[in-house]
Amino acid sequence: MQNGIHFISGLPRSGSTLLSALLRQNPRVHASMTSPVASLVNGLMRQMSQENETAVFIDDDQRERILKACVEAYYGDIHPRKLIFDTNRGWTSKLPLLAQLFPKAKVVCCVRSPAWVVDSIERLTRGNPLEPSGLFKFDTVGNVYSRAEQLMSASGIAGHALHCLREAVFDERRERLLLVRYDSLTRDPKATLNAIYDFVGEPAFAHDPNNIEQDFDALEFDARLGAPGLHAVGSKVRSVPRPTIMPPELFHKYDGEAFWERTKELPAGVKVV
Repeated sequence: MQNGIHFISGLPRSGSTLLSALLRQNPRVHASMTSPVASLVNGLMRQMSQENETAVFIDDDQRERILKACVEAYYGDIHPRKLIFDTNRGWTSKLPLLAQLFPKAKVVCCVRSPAWVVDSIERLTRGNPLEPSGLFKFDTVGNVYSRAEQLMSASGIAGHALHCLREAVFDERRERLLLVRYDSLTRDPKATLNAIYDFVGEPAFAHDPNNIEQDFDALEFDARLGAPGLHAVGSKVRSVPRPTIMPPELFHKYDGEAFWERTKELPAGVKVV
């Protein structure tokens, strides 16, 4: 791609939407909430697998060209002018693929204690008591325990993202990753953005954390999902300490899943802001 591409991934409710909103202030950068690109790539990979009998006519060179062309075609009217940051929580499970398709690409991973991720989604759920959420398959009889278990299961939006992140951190290509703590982004957004620009090799930009524009397509996406506010951002970056609304034993159970905070356990080459 003429201006290159990088990726935003990591955990839900950990700052990726806020990060994209800040990056969009830079006229050189294109960034948005979750895009359909990863789903398109996944679909193409499956159709080109041996599950499809016609895959016998597709070799690896063709697979690579098709997958790369899919990404480039999606951003065809943008990348001649801008640097792309594509967002999807699943990209961390595709690190070998991204390295092959885009050798210069980096992956910015937004991270936050899974306990606070679950707390944040629970707060959204309780804030919309009249309409069941698509995050829980519109279940109307669940409780905080069943919702937390569903979120943190291997197929749940938080548990799956956590497993993908862990896979990437221990992958031999982990030098492509930059883990960005939610607290770092909200407490010192300018320094965090400078660290990201330095990581991807871009000149710094004078961002304004007190003048953030909402992506209204994201609000429509949330409404259709039955999860209003999931991708909403405030007009300014704020770090507001608050108590959890979860039962203590449930909060502590998931707080221990923030493996990146145990720095002695991290492999060499992993960068954390």
